[in-house]
Amino acid sequence: MESSVKAFADGKLDLGEVGHVLPAPGDAQRLECYIQPATVQSHASNLMPLPDGSLGCVWFGGTQEGVPDISAYFSRLPKGSDQWTKPVQLSDDPKRSEQNPLLFPAPNGSLWLIWTAQISGNQDTAIVRRRISHDNGETWGPIETVFDLRENGGTFMRQPVIVVDNGDWLLPIWVCTSTPGKKWVGDEDYSAVKITSDQGKTWREVVVPGSKGCVHMSIVNLGGARLAAFFRSRWADNIYVSRSEDFGATWSEAEPTELPNNNSSVQATRLANGHLAMVFNMSSAADATERRASLYDDIEDELDDGKVVPTIEAGKRSTFWGVPRAPMTVAISEDEGRTWPYRRNLETGDGYCMTNNSKEGMNREFSYPSIVQGPDGRLHIAYTVYRQAIKYVTVTEDWVRAA
Repeated sequence: MESSVKAFADGKLDLGEVGHVLPAPGDAQRLECYIQPATVQSHASNLMPLPDGSLGCVWFGGTQEGVPDISAYFSRLPKGSDQWTKPVQLSDDPKRSEQNPLLFPAPNGSLWLIWTAQISGNQDTAIVRRRISHDNGETWGPIETVFDLRENGGTFMRQPVIVVDNGDWLLPIWVCTSTPGKKWVGDEDYSAVKITSDQGKTWREVVVPGSKGCVHMSIVNLGGARLAAFFRSRWADNIYVSRSEDFGATWSEAEPTELPNNNSSVQATRLANGHLAMVFNMSSAADATERRASLYDDIEDELDDGKVVPTIEAGKRSTFWGVPRAPMTVAISEDEGRTWPYRRNLETGDGYCMTNNSKEGMNREFSYPSIVQGPDGRLHIAYTVYRQAIKYVTVTEDWVRAA
């Protein structure tokens, strides 16, 4: 049974018993709740099991993506509890929109919070910041810059750090390339991996070949030196994949998988039995009836200095914004991501996302999922609902297969 999202007539979500994990109506095998929102808009959650046995969740919240009041928020589901904690704000830059937070429990016992910070809707101005906790997220150190502005644009990230079997830390990023005379729209974005062999003191960068238009790189450790990475497509055609046989030092050229993509985020994880699980939207540009010019075409741009308005150029692949962000689907692969025979929808709907407006309840997307496996073997999933709240769901692999 797929969950149904309840909304009031004015477009606002009915959050129910907020933060309390309960069986879904008519499906006792699926447990779920909304994590308590702290702001009008909530988006881009990331889940991470923490060393004390709790499950952490971070996301960004404020009035609207690209506005300077967007900040990182943190909540946790304590071990043995069925109640998520009240969210805590962990960043607050009055000039930059702070987005895409992630948690990284480092092997040395520290907990990192990493996020991006951009000016208005210009992702080519993005830098990457961090805070470090030495008490499992109860208190946090000062805000530091990990990666400053690049010569050719901004650095963005969405997916967690991976520790590979040789001890290196890998942080997947994508480069939001600046084009002289034009506003950033995503057409020239490409992916790379930041690698550190000294626990974050220094980083080197490895570009993924053939990754123009492929972003949100989600790396999965297949064991030994082997890695697979799955990508969102700016072209809204398919989820793409690249592979490495040397701990991420080199990568194969990104190529399409059998799964569709709608130019929205995906995330994959390797399960204890070796299978892969992925959450994504089962849709693509072929399902779109409308098209947006930009992700940020409904907010005021602080850097609007007369740059060329984004246009779709003849004969050139262009970023496709506005594909419906629905359904929200979870899939299982038994062959390291080459095929995905088991698929089940978590949510269905029209997925309307021609605006990011949350105050007026105009957005109906299910998007930006995160997935991890807990010690008990259950799949823990979080995703955006209507740009108003983060929904948490936990199911088993067998639940997915039973579709």
